[in-house]
Amino acid sequence: MNKKDVTKVIEILKKNYPDAKCSLDFNSPFEMAVAVMLSAQCTDERVNKTTPSIFSKYNTPEDFASIDLQELEKLIHPCGFYKNKAKNIKTMSQQLIDNFDGKVPKTMEELLTLSGIR
Repeated sequence: MNKKDVTKVIEILKKNYPDAKCSLDFNSPFEMAVAVMLSAQCTDERVNKTTPSIFSKYNTPEDFASIDLQELEKLIHPCGFYKNKAKNIKTMSQQLIDNFDGKVPKTMEELLTLSGIR
């Protein structure tokens, strides 16, 4: 699909679903990335119940890169597959720090280089 086709699809979707929005709660692109990772094999409702207490204390790549893995596993346990998700969130956070100045990249090509996003 080329850019022109993608633009057309987006226009059609906006016309047919003008009030559509992401059902995950987040305050930054980084929080969204974490929430999306947590939503794998989990309901958005469960993620939205779990993330407020996490994001109130940890909400930057630096926070997640430095948190103890077992502590992170405990925090995200309600979302299931917590061991893999915790490992991927920590790795992604460090990749953002090392490769993207701590910011979530804006291109699909760069996003796909991140652990847990592929």
